[in-house]
Amino acid sequence: MSQTNVILELDDNGIATLILNRPQVRNAFDDQMIASLIDAIQSVDHNPRAKVLVLKANGDHFSAGADLNWMARMANNSPAQNLADAQQLAKLMDVLNRLSKPSMAIIQGAAYGGAVGLAACCDMVFADANSTFCLSEVKLGLIPAVISPYVVRAIGERQARRYCISAEPFSAETARNLGLVHEIAKDSLALQLQSQQWLSKLLKNAPLAMAAAKKLVMDVSQQQIEPTLIADTAQRIADIRASEEGVEGLSAFLQKRTPHWQQG
Repeated sequence: MSQTNVILELDDNGIATLILNRPQVRNAFDDQMIASLIDAIQSVDHNPRAKVLVLKANGDHFSAGADLNWMARMANNSPAQNLADAQQLAKLMDVLNRLSKPSMAIIQGAAYGGAVGLAACCDMVFADANSTFCLSEVKLGLIPAVISPYVVRAIGERQARRYCISAEPFSAETARNLGLVHEIAKDSLALQLQSQQWLSKLLKNAPLAMAAAKKLVMDVSQQQIEPTLIADTAQRIADIRASEEGVEGLSAFLQKRTPHWQQG
């Protein structure tokens, strides 16, 4: 699948690479790009051949956030049109956050506004040491509304209050300290090598188990530890032990052989 504003590639190993492709505007997104991203992510979610999603960008910058020309057009829209438009951006964040496959964002250059939301929705984030992040909305008289649930979960309420209000740019090192970024590479070449090493690790894991583990973390996050939750987690491990992958994984380990999902 290839479009003007995004490119989606799927290799023989099951790695789906989704590329933001508007480098001439620093990969700022408008309504068309948002719709393309939603379609691409949903196609990865429904494709049994896809095992991992990599989100990256062409050009010097990951994304400058929302396209200002698109924002200017929206200012003249009716309240109903503005709401429908905002709901599409909210849908993008939701489908990326809920993607059943592991997701990885590779960040270079600027990641501003909604781009911080995209990073927060991914399971793993790797960044170039020279990349910068910013929740810049209040400088334009706006707020980071639809990305806020994901950003707050990624960096915590206290830090989110600071960076959403101040709109100050922060470094990759700060982003790692906040919990938004997992690892930093010294340059673009090291960033690509690092991401390839992590992808190799992910491809050794059982695909359905990774999906179940991701859902487990999302479901138990911020829940009270009480009998219902305890019973639910016990049921999940009991079910997955008896699953095809669970039986194969344990058998392969005991027999000292490679499980079938690494043989394809």
